[in-house]
Formats: sequence, C-alpha cells, structure tokens
Amino acid sequence: MKAPERRLVMKTASDLRVHAERTGAFVDLYWLPLGVGEVRLVRWNGRLYESIVAHREHREALDLYHSALQVQLGGDRYVIEMAPVRHTMEPDRGVVTEGPVGLPWLGRSRLFRYEVRRWRNGIIPDLAEAVAGPRRLSTDAERAQRVLDLVPDFPTVTWGRDELRVGDMWNSNSLISWLLALSGHPVDTIDLPPHGRAPGWNAGIVIAARQGTTTTTRTQARAPSIKACAIGG
Repeated sequence: MKAPERRLVMKTASDLRVHAERTGAFVDLYWLPLGVGEVRLVRWNGRLYESIVAHREHREALDLYHSALQVQLGGDRYVIEMAPVRHTMEPDRGVVTEGPVGLPWLGRSRLFRYEVRRWRNGIIPDLAEAVAGPRRLSTDAERAQRVLDLVPDFPTVTWGRDELRVGDMWNSNSLISWLLALSGHPVDTIDLPPHGRAPGWNAGIVIAARQGTTTTTRTQARAPSIKACAIGG
C-alpha cells in the first residue's frame, strides 16, 4: 500500500529557510508597521496622514504598512526595499537607483532623496516587527530572477506624489507591487494584515498593468542574470 504523500507545512521562519535551501529559490513578502525603527516623527506623520484621509473618505483610520521583499536565488539572498538615502555604516547597500522625495527639485539634496536597494545578503531593519512573519509568494527560480532583473527599471518618480496620474501616491509599496506584478506574481491574492492599509500599493499595480510585458522583455534582453553580473552587493 502506497504511503500518503506528506504535505510540507512551514510554521516558522526557520522552516522557511530550510525549505529555501532545498528548493534554491523563493520570494518572500514582509509587512512592516510604518515607522518601526524610525524616528518618532515618521510614525506620527503617518498617523496624521491616515487620519486626514480617513476623515475625507468617511471611514475609520487604519494601520499603515510598509512592504519589503527577500529573494533567494542560487544560494544568494537579496533584500529589496525602498528607503530614504542615509549615511550608514553599510556603504554598499546594493543601491541601484535613486529618486526625489516630496517635490522634484527637493531631490537635489540627499536629505530629500530615496534609494532603491537590491542588497545581496542585506538586512531589513526591524524585521522582527513584521506582522505575521514572511509570506512566501513563489518558490521557482524564474520568477525570483525576474524580480531581481526588474529592480533597475523601477520608475523613479517623486515619492509621496501622484505624478503618473493613477489616483494613489508613489512610494515604497509601489516598488514592491510593481515588481511582483511584472514578475508574474498574482498580486490580487495578496492580503494586507487585518485593519491595515498600504498607500502606494495600487499605484505599482496600475503602472505595471500599463507597461504589460514590455519592461520585462526589455530587461531580459538588455542584461544577463544577476548571478552572472554579481550586481547589488
């Protein structure tokens, strides 16, 4: 009699790491409360913004979240995140592009610029604060590679504004949803934590839909795989 197939159940971050080592590839999504690990002003501004938007939309205020990715491919692990440019102890953070914050002309100063990171063996600050831990979105090398290859093509318009006319601000959540949508991940099945909202998430999906497969095709034709190039730290 054939033994029933055992289903792999991954309950902890350790289980996920073991599975990643066996499969060789994964894409994990993390939801981090806005402002965790930042100066108090960031969280306070986020709450004020959400209170104003909630009042305008006649609803209760929700918890705001920032998203980030970890991608494993061929033994290398990458952190993909968008954050303010800073002077840190890690000079090589896998920065592939930068953009302005608030207003385009403010971006002339590093104080008002953001950076997009594809950081090999990098860290996500305050990862322990992620709600519900990592959410595994895929375990195949093809989609993991596509996510990594697409990062340099992210549209670096002004953070916090709607210059692309999509009805939503452009920010760090736009980066993550844009990458996932163009790399073939089913973004419509990704849920936020309960009572949560991620401003900018829809903007990335809308722009990805406008671009379709054009960006992916151009990226793949332009450069070999990230493993071959060893880009990003």
